[in-house]
Amino acid sequence: MSATIMSEPMVVSAPSPETQATSAKLAAQSDVQFAKCDCCGLTEECTPAYIETVRQRYQGKWICGLCAEAIKDEIIRTERLISTEEAMARHMNFCQKFVSSGPPPDPTVHLISAMRSILRKSLDSSRGLRSTPPISPTGKVSKIRVQLGLNVVSLPCLVDRGIRDDGKGIKILD
Repeated sequence: MSATIMSEPMVVSAPSPETQATSAKLAAQSDVQFAKCDCCGLTEECTPAYIETVRQRYQGKWICGLCAEAIKDEIIRTERLISTEEAMARHMNFCQKFVSSGPPPDPTVHLISAMRSILRKSLDSSRGLRSTPPISPTGKVSKIRVQLGLNVVSLPCLVDRGIRDDGKGIKILD
C-alpha cells in the first residue's frame, strides 16, 4: 500500500460573521441538558429544544419516552375517550403508588408473580380472539421455562398454582 503526499499550498481564511453565527446556533442546538421525568423520576439527556417540545405537549411537565408511551397506551386502552391530561394524571398516580410501595421483600418471588400475571392477562386477552383453546399435540400443557440465576422454574401456561420458597428454592404448588 502506498501513500501520496500532497504538497500544494492552501489558503485558509478567517471565518465570516455569518459562519460564526451559524456555528453558534449549531453549538447551542448540540448542547444537552439533563431532564428528570415528572412521572417516574428517570433522568434523560436531551437538547433544550426537545425538552421544550415535550413540555409543550404535556402541559409544562417533562415526561420521559417510556412514560409518554405509557400515557399513549392509557388513552388507547380506556373504553371512553380521555384527554392527554387525564391519561397523564392516571399514569402519574400509578408511578407514585409504585415508587411509594418500596422494593418487594423477595424479588425472585415478585418476578415469578409478575410473570404469572402477564401470562394470565395474555391468555385472557387471546381467549376472545380464538374459538377453541390451544391444545398441544400430546394433550399436555405446554410450559414456559424461566431462568432465575441458578434456579430454573417451570411456569405452566395455565397458571392457577401457588408459589412457595422453602429456603432451598422456589416451588410452584400443584
